[in-house]
Amino acid sequence: MILRGRPSGLKLFFVLRGSILPRIRGVLLANVLLAIAVTIAHRALADHSAVLVSTIPFTLMGLPLAIFLGFRNSACYDRFWEARKLWGELLVRSRNLARQVLHLVDAPPVADPRDLSDERVRLLLRTAAFCITLKHLLRGQPEDEAGLDNLLLPAERQALDGVHNRPAVLMLAMGADLARCRHAGQVDAMRGVQIDDTLSALTAAAAGCERIKHTPLPFAYTLLLHRTAYLYCFLLPFGLVDSIGLMTPLVVAIVAYTFFGLDALGDELEDPFGDQANDLPLDAMCRGIEIELRLALGDPAPPPALEPVDYLLL
Repeated sequence: MILRGRPSGLKLFFVLRGSILPRIRGVLLANVLLAIAVTIAHRALADHSAVLVSTIPFTLMGLPLAIFLGFRNSACYDRFWEARKLWGELLVRSRNLARQVLHLVDAPPVADPRDLSDERVRLLLRTAAFCITLKHLLRGQPEDEAGLDNLLLPAERQALDGVHNRPAVLMLAMGADLARCRHAGQVDAMRGVQIDDTLSALTAAAAGCERIKHTPLPFAYTLLLHRTAYLYCFLLPFGLVDSIGLMTPLVVAIVAYTFFGLDALGDELEDPFGDQANDLPLDAMCRGIEIELRLALGDPAPPPALEPVDYLLL
């Protein structure tokens, strides 16, 4: 995710970090070169009626295309915003779990906030591991074992080897720990239900993220807009050159930048869990959840929060 203030004045036109321009520069350059070639040919050829078309088809196509691109981007942003709310839910439920585990479980105060033999410490740090493994699952990345250091017992880490849905395995272990506390008399039935409800809410938020990940927008709809936008922009010079002449490349560049940019931005927002510039900063969110849980346990030296690098927060 790009975190920076809005540029003002001329800086607005020269900002590249966070702009969609680097993704579309190739096709945009090809479109402008075609417009230049059409303009030169129009001035050089006496009989150009065979290659020129009226502006009427572009007027009829341009407005519906812009509307449909706007609808698609709205749908993609809805996916992005829902994903952000689900990760906010993970943070809220993690805080609630920390409060419930530390104050509803009848046991002496936590002596060592890093001692995984204490079931309360193990429950909370496993919650941080749950979020980290969920991030890896959503991004389709190889598991970063170093990111689970000091969060899981060695036996738990070994049990995760070769497992596809690691968050589900960790949630089962958390339920088992809660059951042991219940059988030991540390949690009565009513408080156990409250803690279990929080675990269920964590599972529901993770399932919501998986639903977004595995249910993209219909491919036929996306393909139709891709094709139409490309055909429109590459045919546009033929419709404009007879009426605006030398201004054709400039106008084509502006229109193509808008349409290609909206198309590419929709692609980024459609999968909000990636690691592109406009995706959610899952690394920073996981670190924030781990910090919250360690502070709740009384850890005097939690890991530092992640900061943006060149305006980019991952």
